[in-house]
Amino acid sequence: MSQPPTLQAIIEFVEALSEDDQDVLFDLIHKRRIAKRRQEIAQNARVTMQAVSNGTAQRGTATELMANIFGDEE
Repeated sequence: MSQPPTLQAIIEFVEALSEDDQDVLFDLIHKRRIAKRRQEIAQNARVTMQAVSNGTAQRGTATELMANIFGDEE
């Protein structure tokens, strides 16, 4: 089984690219990270909406929810 490249090897590879190719790579990585985060947010929204539909979602102020999470008594 082959080992994944080290971060240092990747950095060296990227540095060997032309400036234009580096710019394209950085833009592509940035856009993919945004898309991945959007997918995570959408998944969280689906889970939350399902909890609301099931009646299992907790409701309250931020202070009340934090107290519930950390077991603080008000």
